[in-house]
Amino acid sequence: MNVKPDFSKNANHAATAPAYFSVWDLEAYYGESYIVQGISFNVHEGEILALLGRNGAGKTSTLRALARLDSPMVTHGEIWLDHQPLHGKKSYEAAIAGISLVPEDRRIIPGLTVEENLKLAQIVEPVGWSLERIYELFPRLGERRSQEGVTLSGGEQQMLAIARALARDIKVLLLDEPYEGLAPVIVDEIEKTLRIIKEQGITTVIVEQNAVRALELSDRAVILDTGKIVFDGTAEEVLENESLRSEYLAI
Repeated sequence: MNVKPDFSKNANHAATAPAYFSVWDLEAYYGESYIVQGISFNVHEGEILALLGRNGAGKTSTLRALARLDSPMVTHGEIWLDHQPLHGKKSYEAAIAGISLVPEDRRIIPGLTVEENLKLAQIVEPVGWSLERIYELFPRLGERRSQEGVTLSGGEQQMLAIARALARDIKVLLLDEPYEGLAPVIVDEIEKTLRIIKEQGITTVIVEQNAVRALELSDRAVILDTGKIVFDGTAEEVLENESLRSEYLAI
């Protein structure tokens, strides 16, 4: 179950953080709505963590809070990445530190080709994967490099959104509903890509309504219910616990 990192208010947290990516007592609001209610969890380097829960549980809000976006407003808590604090940083500073959020709507920039979308991500240091390496991982994007990004299929746009994240020097990839609207065969391709990314040591946190697919991909799982953590353990434990899945995931 959920165990908070062993942080002391007077300690050097960077020296005592127990995992590569640590979240401690995070609270966030949308207006007056208390959305993220004091959650804490750890993710180790190269792990895939499934962040699960019913609609309205606070999953997307948690991802946005981790990426240091202004909405929701984070009012309390700490976020540590590779012993460096992210709490108090702006979103662009979190991005420079290695956090990358791929939102559900993918945010492909209209009017730009596939390659221009990727090059735009590399305008500011630190730069990540080269275009050649990206096209090796995503051959379809290489074939369509001169095509306007928003005219790609849904699956290809998802690939482009992930590729654009890799064009930066990232340490943690945050994925919000990456399988939404995609055919199973395309989901297979996305999962194959995420396993390759894992092999490169990149940590991934995935929010996904297709909980079974997310669990089969992931090492660990955190389940949210009305903004609070009700389970923190291995993905296998969730897959094997029918009552837990039924109560909190409706599967």
